[in-house]
Parts: sequence; structure tokens; C-alpha cells
Amino acid sequence: MNNLETGIWWSNLLQRRRDKLYIIAEILEIAGDGALKTQIMYRANLSFTQLNEYLKFMLKIRFLDAFFKDGKEFYKATEKGLDFLQKYQELTDLIKTEDENGKNNIKVPPPHLLKRKMN
Repeated sequence: MNNLETGIWWSNLLQRRRDKLYIIAEILEIAGDGALKTQIMYRANLSFTQLNEYLKFMLKIRFLDAFFKDGKEFYKATEKGLDFLQKYQELTDLIKTEDENGKNNIKVPPPHLLKRKMN
């Protein structure tokens, strides 16, 4: 497969649906400093069932922490989750292709949401 064919294949794949890694990155982006379940659900455009599956998985692998504030449950990205988000950005940068207009066909979280403070 040449570069043009690879770019077309990748573009078509991404236009069809979001993959699981993209959704995980999107949830981490939304929950960066803490977010309610409903905020994550609406901003990530997930059903209640889908959201619960992702939250359960992400809590289990410690990409998210849950905490209560004013009687409401919030979710916040952990250091491990932020590391994943940074690496996800780096990988998508490696595989980006550009069409004739110079715009890439890969949906990635905005860079300002991916930067984190280094110790």
C-alpha cells in the first residue's frame, strides 16, 4: 500500500466512527480537572450505557479517579490517564496524513488540553 492508499484507507476508517482509543482520549480530555458523569456523557456524545462501560473500564485501569464534592460524583483524569493522553497525541501525530488542502483527516483532542506540567 502506498502513502496515498494508506491515507485514503485511514481517512475512510476515521470518517465511519470513533474508535475506542479516541473515545478514551476524549473522556480523559473532558475529565481533565474533574467533570460530572452527565457532562462527560453529553460532551463525548455517548449513551448512558456506553458511558458507564467506559467509566468502569477507565476506573479499573486507573485512568480516572472518582470523588465526591457537594454530594455529587465527579471524575478526574489521573496521572496515568494524562500519560495515555499525551502518548495518544504523539501516536496520532506520527500517522497523520494531509489531503490536498493541507488539513489532516484524524480527529485528535486540541493540543492545549493535552499539555501537562512536567515535574
